[in-house]
Amino acid sequence: MKAARKLTVAVKPIPEGYHSITPMLVVRYADRAIDFYRRAFGAEELGRMYGPDGKTVMHAVLKIGNSRLFLCDEIPEMECRGPETLGGSATGIYLYVRDVDETFRKALEAGATEKRPLEDMFWGDRTGSVVDPFGHTWDLATHREDVTPEEMNRRGKEFFKTFKTTEGEKT
Repeated sequence: MKAARKLTVAVKPIPEGYHSITPMLVVRYADRAIDFYRRAFGAEELGRMYGPDGKTVMHAVLKIGNSRLFLCDEIPEMECRGPETLGGSATGIYLYVRDVDETFRKALEAGATEKRPLEDMFWGDRTGSVVDPFGHTWDLATHREDVTPEEMNRRGKEFFKTFKTTEGEKT
């Protein structure tokens, strides 16, 4: 008797609709975070899976612009903790949007806190930072000007002449 042949189906190593890197955020109160991201950044929820308790969000998929984001509740027993528990986050998300002024306003109205005001930056983006109610920093940006590497270097040197270090001295 011959063994049954195993059918193989070719799958893409990166699923349709994803990019090589997909951020995953851990938050306290994922249900609230999903609502915040919807109101602040126009996120579309693509899926949500609850844990055995029916309350803990084990995995959610959101789409913001053309990118996807994974999200889950804190699960301490799996060493999965968010910025509120850890006392801050060492990472941030740089989000390009069509109208940064409008998105910045919506994020603040939805409950974010301003970290850095909107400003036209030397690399060609208008950008500002907010911290969401769950402790994650979002740098919101609209690209406004293509800048050559040489011009960016020149502008960067000018910008950093006025930049103050943590000791309060100019660089």
